[in-house]
Amino acid sequence: MADIIQLLPDHVANQIAAGEVVQRPASVVKELLENAIDAGADTIKLIIKDAGKTLVQVIDNGKGMSTTDARLSFERHATSKIRSAEDLFQLHTKGFRGEALASIAAIAHVELKTKQDTDDVGNVLVIEGSIVTSQDIVVTPTGTSVSVKNLFFNIPARRNFLKSDTVELRHIIDEFHRVALAHPGISFALYNNGSESFNLPISNYRQRIVNIFGAKTNEKLVPVEEDTEVLNISGFVGKPEFAKKTRGEQYFFVNNRFIKSAYLNHAIASAFEGLLKSGTHASYFLNLTVDPQTIDINIHPTKTEIKFDDEHTLYALLRSAVKHSLGQFNIAPVLDFERDPNLDTPYSYKKNETSIPKVEVDRSFNPFQEERSSKPRVASFKKEPTESWESLYVGLESKGNESKQDFSAISFESEERTASIFDEDKQVEKTHTTYQLHNKYIVSTIKSGMMVIDQHRAHQRVLYEDFLKNLTVKEAASQQLLFPLQLHFSPQDIVIINQLKVDLEHTGFVFSSVMEELVEITGVPVGVPESEVSIILEQLVSDVENEVPERHFSASDLLAKSMAKSLAIKTGQSLQKDEQEHLVNKLFACKEPNVSPTNRTTFITMSVDELDKKFI
Repeated sequence: MADIIQLLPDHVANQIAAGEVVQRPASVVKELLENAIDAGADTIKLIIKDAGKTLVQVIDNGKGMSTTDARLSFERHATSKIRSAEDLFQLHTKGFRGEALASIAAIAHVELKTKQDTDDVGNVLVIEGSIVTSQDIVVTPTGTSVSVKNLFFNIPARRNFLKSDTVELRHIIDEFHRVALAHPGISFALYNNGSESFNLPISNYRQRIVNIFGAKTNEKLVPVEEDTEVLNISGFVGKPEFAKKTRGEQYFFVNNRFIKSAYLNHAIASAFEGLLKSGTHASYFLNLTVDPQTIDINIHPTKTEIKFDDEHTLYALLRSAVKHSLGQFNIAPVLDFERDPNLDTPYSYKKNETSIPKVEVDRSFNPFQEERSSKPRVASFKKEPTESWESLYVGLESKGNESKQDFSAISFESEERTASIFDEDKQVEKTHTTYQLHNKYIVSTIKSGMMVIDQHRAHQRVLYEDFLKNLTVKEAASQQLLFPLQLHFSPQDIVIINQLKVDLEHTGFVFSSVMEELVEITGVPVGVPESEVSIILEQLVSDVENEVPERHFSASDLLAKSMAKSLAIKTGQSLQKDEQEHLVNKLFACKEPNVSPTNRTTFITMSVDELDKKFI
C-alpha cells in the first residue's frame, strides 16, 4: 500500500498558521504594535487605510534590525525574545513565538524598512505571499517601518468573511486602545485614511485614560492601589453612577499585557454588588503585576488568556482592593458606629504638613475692671396689642344665608389617570379576551384554541416597523424639550453618532450641536421619555460597534432595530386590559408578526386538541 502521509510545503504551513494568528486586520495591528514595543520604541505611529484591508503600517523609532535579522524575522519560529523553554516562565516581552511576521507575510504583501542606530543606511525587504521578491539598501530613519498591504489577497474566502469598514475599524481601535493603555510611557498616534484620529503623548496612566476616552472621564475615575507579596494592583475603577449598559470600558492588564478573564471580572462585579443598576456594568482600568513564574501565557495564539497558579487568592485580593477604594473615597456607604466622622482627616489634607496654631491674646482685657455706666437701651419696636382668637370668627354668622355656597354646582377634577404607553386608539376592538401571565406573556383566545404572545418581542416588532416607516418616509414627528439635553460621549462614539445623525433626525431626534465630546439634543421622537435618550444612543453605538451588521443591512435597519430594542416594554411590566388588546391588534397589523426584528418567535398557538391531549 502506498504511503499517504507527506510534509506540507512551507507556504501552505504558513497559511494554516496564519489562520490562527491573523483573524482580521486588527490582529495585524496588535502583532506589529507589540513588536514595536519590544524593540524599545518610545514613539509609535499606526497608519490605516480602508479599515486595514488596503494598508496597515506601523512606524517606530526602536533599535531596528540588521540585514540578517531582517531576513530571518520572517521565518517561522524565529524570535529574539527567548532562547530556551525555561524562558517561557520569565517573559518580559510581548511576543515570544516567532510566528506573527511569518503568518502575516504568508497572506499579504509586506514591505519592511529597518535601520540600526550604528548603521548609515538601512534595509528594505519586500515579501509577497511568503516569497521574498526583493531586498535592497535604503535610506531610512533609525527604527522599523512595516507596511502590510492587500491582506488575504491569496485567500479570497477569508477576505469575504471580513465585516464592514466601520466594524473592522472599531476592532482596530480596540486593539490600539489596549496597547496604548498598557504603555502610557510611550507616545502613540493613529491615522485613519489620511486624518489623525489619536495623538497620545507620553503621560501618566490617568492622563492616558482621559486622552483616549475624553475629558469627561476624569471625574468618573476612582483610584485603586494595593501592594501585597502575591499581587500588586494599580489603576482606576469607574463610579457606579457612570456605569454603562455595555462592557466597552473594562480593561485588565497583567504585567502590561491585556487579558480577558471572566473570573477576575466577576471579582469586580461582586465588589460593586448593590451599587449598580440592573443591567449595567462598571468600568475599570486595572494593572496587575505578578511573578512571571506564576502565570502561563502560552495557551492561546492571541495571548489574551492567561492561566494563574492561584486564582482564588487573586480573586479575593482584587475584590477587597476595589471594595476598599470604593469605601475609602466615600463611593460605597460605610457603617462604623464607634468612629466619629467629624474627626476624619479629609483626603485632600492627608499629605499636608501640620502647623502650630496661632493664639491671639487681648492684652488690654481686665476682668476686674469696673464697667462704665451705659445708657438705657431703647426697644427698636413697639408692641401692639393683639386681639383674642375669638375675633377671628366675628361676623361669620352676621351674613346669614348669603354666605352659603351651593356645592352641587361646583365641578371637581376627575380622578387621576395614568398615561398609557400606547397611543390612544378608539378603534381598538373589544372582542378579544386577553390575560397577562407573569407580566411577561399575553394570553389571548382564538377560534382554534389559545395564543401566547411574548410582550417584549411583540412590542419590538411593532416599534421596529414604525421606526423603519419613519426612516423611509422621513416624516417622523418630534417633541421639543423644554431644556436642551447634553450628553457626553467619547471621541470615537461621536464619529458613529455623526454617521447616523441624518437617520436619527428622520426618526424624530433634533440635534442643536454635535461637538468633539458633547451632543446637545433639543427634540426627541414622540413617545420617547427624556430619561431614555442616553440609553438609546449608548445602545445604538454599541450595536454599530459590536453587533457586526451584514453588508445587505442598511444603517436605517440597524437604527430601527436598536431603538425598538431600547424602547420596547420590558419583561415584568404590568399592562392594562386595553393596552394588552392594543398590543395584540398592532402586532397583527404588522407585515411580519410572527418574528421579532432579531428573528425570534413572537407568539405560539395551542389548539383545543393539543389541550385535550394534556388531560388524557
